[in-house]
Parts: sequence; structure tokens; C-alpha cells
Amino acid sequence: MATEESYLTREGEDALRRELRQLVETRRPALARKLKDAVAQGDLKENADYHDAKEQLGFVEGRVQHIESVLMNAIIVDSAGPSDVVRVGSTVVIQEVGSGEDEEYKIVGSAEANPRERKISQKSPIGSALLGKKTGKRVSVTTPDGEIKFKIVEIR
Repeated sequence: MATEESYLTREGEDALRRELRQLVETRRPALARKLKDAVAQGDLKENADYHDAKEQLGFVEGRVQHIESVLMNAIIVDSAGPSDVVRVGSTVVIQEVGSGEDEEYKIVGSAEANPRERKISQKSPIGSALLGKKTGKRVSVTTPDGEIKFKIVEIR
């Protein structure tokens, strides 16, 4: 299976490294102890503690492998310093044409995108439409709900 390289901001890389350290140093050993204790109880067929620990350990192992893969293939983007164009790592203030309300987004790589935190992927419809554009530029974005027009108010 070929892995795709992805972009990560320095903050995103740090967050993934912290999560990886917590999973490997704390969560995995705790689940291994829980699994060992459950095995010691005997009859594994109907042992809910055993099945729960085994399932959780499988999830942790999958997450560890995913994070390691992302970090191994990531292109770390240094967003320090001003830029006159939108790039991965930029914080962009946009305004939907006709709305008068500003919206702020940080453009990040897919691995750290989180719409609730207003972090959008450079591959998302809005993120990809904003990349490379300058302040004052109008941008049209095709979304599942139709076309939306934005004006770039500020780039940080």
C-alpha cells in the first residue's frame, strides 16, 4: 500500500508527537496490564474485560501505526513569518460576498484538519481554492451546497 505524503504545520507535528508518546508510554502499557489481568481471570470466551482490553489495544496499535506513518511521510511546513499569499500554515480571514461577516480559518494538511477548530485541509474545496491567492482577491468555491464566493480580507 503506497502512502501519500501530507503536509503538517509545526504545531500539528508537535501535537501528533505528543499523542504518539502518550499512546506508547501510557495507554499501551495500561491496556497490556488490563489484558494480562483479564487473562488471569480464566475463561476468555465470556470475559468482557478481556474482550474490551483486546479491542482497545487493537485501536491503540492502529492509531500508533497511523501516526507513525503520517510523521514518516509528512512535509513539515514552517508557517512563521508573513506571507502575501495563502499557503499551508496561513491563517486566512475571508468574507462571503454579501454577508458582511468575517470567517477565520487556518489552512493545514489533511492529517490535522479539524473543522470545529476552524482548521481546514489544503485539499478541501475552500482550502484548495484559497491556496496561492492574495488579500483582496475574490474566490469562487464549489461546495456540495452550490457555489460560494469569498473575498480574502487578511492573511496571517
